[in-house]
Amino acid sequence: QVQLVESGGGLVQPGGSLRLSCTASGLTFIRYTMEWYRQAPVKERELVATILSAGGNPTYSDSVKGRFTISRDNAKNTVYLQMNSLKPDDTAVYYCNAVDRWTGDQFWGQGTQVTVSS
Repeated sequence: QVQLVESGGGLVQPGGSLRLSCTASGLTFIRYTMEWYRQAPVKERELVATILSAGGNPTYSDSVKGRFTISRDNAKNTVYLQMNSLKPDDTAVYYCNAVDRWTGDQFWGQGTQVTVSS
């Protein structure tokens, strides 16, 4: 059974930092492109960052570029999202997503809440 478990969310003041983690089990982690999405209340789910299976070529949405960094440790089956200079607009539930680009298999985590507020 595939599981993706996110952690690291919480309440932080504007300008602060958080690091999210997503640990996968039940799949061959290195085969999967890993993505972070977020969804704020009454908004559509937004793709925030993507990292390919070997770790190269991370990409970011314009809204987080220069502030967020995605990385992965294939030995630990874990993907990270380092979030710096956080803004109230970053408040959302953050989800990790694993995608096998060859087969189309896709798996989601349960989400972790990030709240940026003073």
